[in-house]
Amino acid sequence: MSQPPPTVLSFAASDSTGGAGIQADILTLASMGCHPLTVITAVTVQDTAGVDDVMALDPEWVVDQARAVLEDMPVHVFKIGLLGSVEIITAIAEVVSDYPNIPLVLDPVLASGRGDELASEEMVAAMRELLLPQATIITPNSIEARRLAQDDEDDDDMPHLNQCAGRLLHMGCEYVLITGTHENTSQVVNHLYGTDGIVRTDSWDRLAGSYHGSGCTLASAIAAALANGLPIAEGVYEAQEYTWQSLKAGFRPGMGQHLPDRLFWARDDHDGGNGSKEK
Repeated sequence: MSQPPPTVLSFAASDSTGGAGIQADILTLASMGCHPLTVITAVTVQDTAGVDDVMALDPEWVVDQARAVLEDMPVHVFKIGLLGSVEIITAIAEVVSDYPNIPLVLDPVLASGRGDELASEEMVAAMRELLLPQATIITPNSIEARRLAQDDEDDDDMPHLNQCAGRLLHMGCEYVLITGTHENTSQVVNHLYGTDGIVRTDSWDRLAGSYHGSGCTLASAIAAALANGLPIAEGVYEAQEYTWQSLKAGFRPGMGQHLPDRLFWARDDHDGGNGSKEK
């Protein structure tokens, strides 16, 4: 009997398009050599253009899904995506607190790519209080980072991303990866922060079009890299490389955004080009 692959337990919502959510996590984790374990937090009505509705599951169902898996097999990494309600955030925080030695990758999904609201202010507050202190790394885009780090004293001024990272680290997470997809820059510039400041900065060629599920892909790829034993800085780079390649090979199956091709490496026409410039 062969040695089992590393396992990653993902808490996320179902996306029928396969572009984001639990489906994106499964594809990414499997593509990167992990066995995906899943806990469904919500069911969504969405297409490649945006999210029309979200139905959060009963928190007890979420807990029961997780406990059943955790009592049956070892888990190497937790990955958390869209959560659906304050009650689910509270329930998941309690579950993962029983496993403090398992790395936790938190993708704070606050809105869809179209801008559909996916997290209330109460949910954001619960994430700050209950999940950030347990996270090994969080992976907000610049908009999410500013919202998570928002302070009453900010008024109408948008805090600098370095300041946002400092505030988020102060809330208790070990690392913050802020992605620059939504910034007005010629390249996408991503910064990994630790308690001592910037750990690494990577620049990526900005691709044309918009993509559904890029954030889920990146967070799951980081979880896979950690599950495969890579240290955080190297794992973050490898996850960015994987994500950029999947976006470069993306396709547009519907009338909305492109979807990442998370199995790009299996296609005959994959050229392996690299769009990264490390700083």
